[in-house]
Amino acid sequence: MLILVTYDVSTETRAGRRRLRRVAKVCQNYGQRVQKSVFECKVDKTAYELLEKCLLDEIDSDEDNLRLYRLNEPVEEHVKEFGKFKAVDFDGPLVV
Repeated sequence: MLILVTYDVSTETRAGRRRLRRVAKVCQNYGQRVQKSVFECKVDKTAYELLEKCLLDEIDSDEDNLRLYRLNEPVEEHVKEFGKFKAVDFDGPLVV
C-alpha cells in the first residue's frame, strides 16, 4: 500500500527541532521525501503499523500534527504529478 505521511512539528524549542529531525528520519526509513514535510511510503500492513508506532513515539500530540493517508489502488489512477520532482517507481529497478 502507498501511504502519504504529512507532519507539522513545532520548532520553537530545541526539543521541537529535535523531534522534527527524528520524525523526518523515521519517514526516510520507510519512503521518499516528496516535499519538506511530506513522504510517500510503500509499505505492507506490518510495516505500516510499525511506521505509525514509531511516528507516534516521536511527536508531541499537544504541539505537533501528524497525518497518514492511504492512497487508493491503483495509485496511477489517483495520483497526478506536475513539475520538476518525479517520484521513484517503487516497483521498478533500483539502479538504471
